[in-house]
Amino acid sequence: MAEPQAPVRKNHLCCRICSHVLRNPATVPCGHNFCMQCIQSCWDQDQRKNRLCGCPECGSKFPSRPEVIRNTTLADLVRDIERCDDDSTGRRRHSGPSKRPWSCTETGPSSESSLCGRHNSLLDIYCCTDEQIVCAVCASAEHRGHTIGSVKEERRRKQEELKNIQTKSKQFLQKQEKTWKKMRKTLEQIQEEAKETQDYCESILVSVIDSLQRHYMSVRELIRGQGEATAAQLENSLQTLQEKMEETRKRDAELDHLAQSDSDVHFLQEWPSLRRLCEKDHLQHFCEVSEDPLLPFEFTKKAVEQLGRRLEEFCDKQFASICETADEEEQESGEETEEDDVQQEYEASTSQSHGFSGADNTVTEQDVEPKTRAEFLRYACSLSLDPTTAHVDLAISAGETEVRLSPLRCKSPVVRHPQRFIHRQQVLCREGLQADRCYYEVEVEGDKAEIALAYKGIDRKSRTSVSAFGGNANSWSLDRSTKYSVSHKGDSVQLTAQPSHHRLGVYLKFREGTLSFYEVSDRMTFLYKVEAEFTEPLYPGFWLGEKCRIRICDLRQDRTTGEAQVSDCIPASVVF
Repeated sequence: MAEPQAPVRKNHLCCRICSHVLRNPATVPCGHNFCMQCIQSCWDQDQRKNRLCGCPECGSKFPSRPEVIRNTTLADLVRDIERCDDDSTGRRRHSGPSKRPWSCTETGPSSESSLCGRHNSLLDIYCCTDEQIVCAVCASAEHRGHTIGSVKEERRRKQEELKNIQTKSKQFLQKQEKTWKKMRKTLEQIQEEAKETQDYCESILVSVIDSLQRHYMSVRELIRGQGEATAAQLENSLQTLQEKMEETRKRDAELDHLAQSDSDVHFLQEWPSLRRLCEKDHLQHFCEVSEDPLLPFEFTKKAVEQLGRRLEEFCDKQFASICETADEEEQESGEETEEDDVQQEYEASTSQSHGFSGADNTVTEQDVEPKTRAEFLRYACSLSLDPTTAHVDLAISAGETEVRLSPLRCKSPVVRHPQRFIHRQQVLCREGLQADRCYYEVEVEGDKAEIALAYKGIDRKSRTSVSAFGGNANSWSLDRSTKYSVSHKGDSVQLTAQPSHHRLGVYLKFREGTLSFYEVSDRMTFLYKVEAEFTEPLYPGFWLGEKCRIRICDLRQDRTTGEAQVSDCIPASVVF
């Protein structure tokens, strides 16, 4: 007895891209199947257009191009069905005429026959009620009371309906083409306008810088004039005082000589004139400097300091207002173009002004790996937290170098930024690292935290591990809890080392493709080294657990003074 087989609808074995039977079937992450060549070609086209790879059937989008796996089970099933069809076709060829071979686009029997199979009568009547083509016998027996018409008339009516649909479809296609051309033109205008706006803003800011430079030169001239005038006044006073001192010394010598005279007559003759001279000298007191000569410099410093503080506050407020206005307009429009992402990444990479520059160092210095903290500090870079990326439960310090977990959210409404992490207690830094060598340190307070580096395109809205540091291909993370672990693409490597110090060091060699983690105390304790091919700037980021606080260490002073003593505690007084 033959083994029973489960029925399979052949149209389920067709590729949704080419509409043919699956050849070399491949399964994508969402579970749908396509021809290997079809899905690869589709994704190649998406990447050329800077779009995310997705499923052509359900529309699911993937953060990165998935690795396509051949579905061997489905391939065997297609091969068996084709073999059965070939055998069936061969038998029908010997036994007589049969139906046409199946096509994946056919779901029903052939409609070529014009005779009723039951009554062998001509199929010339169309039942509009049941939407069936029947013969006269069927119409009188089974379709009484229904709306009946001729097949030719119904074909003519359906043909007109088809033409109307075709006309509307063509009109709709024309509208789509016009819309596409208009959107394409708008996209080009956006790119041109972005470039012009960038150049215009740059020219304005350069003019402001030039104006500040001119005023700075004026202030320098003012300070120089103040210094010269005050110095000249003091020099004159010094010269006058010196002359007076010489006259006084001379008068004292005459008085001493007169006091030692033995002649009374000589004493009485000389004393009146000497007394008048002494009284005249006493009446002419030396006029000292009436005020502090350093006072003008103090006034100038205070005035410039106040001006600098006001300018800085004004610039921070205005640029923050510009960014918030841009974010609000972007949210109202409801779409963020890929060109904006490319522009932001370009600005982030070009605005980077820290780290190691290989052109300024010898080949020997580049080849030598740092071992002591003082050697690591040569590659120290400055970082600041980006509040627009921080989860709403995170509180950023006023200096934007410290973050802590604050479960009680502020009562004031939180500004919705498209770059903010929605479901993960994570935050990124403003600076993207892509220099040859970069080094920075952080201090961690709390039991659980993650020190990570991520590409700017990391997902920030998903509830899954796609948006978690180390849970995707766009980030690398050092997890600190009872033990250390390193995560990437959802895979974790457990380390045997247990946390013993609060300060951690991160050493990145971008071009070489290595990322090393250290515990920092009186010596550098190596934890783990990651090897990868970095294709975009890496943005430092942090995840915080309960009662956790992370501070980015300021290494500028340590870098100038050499290796400094490392504190194992985080300052308790931080203004948030």
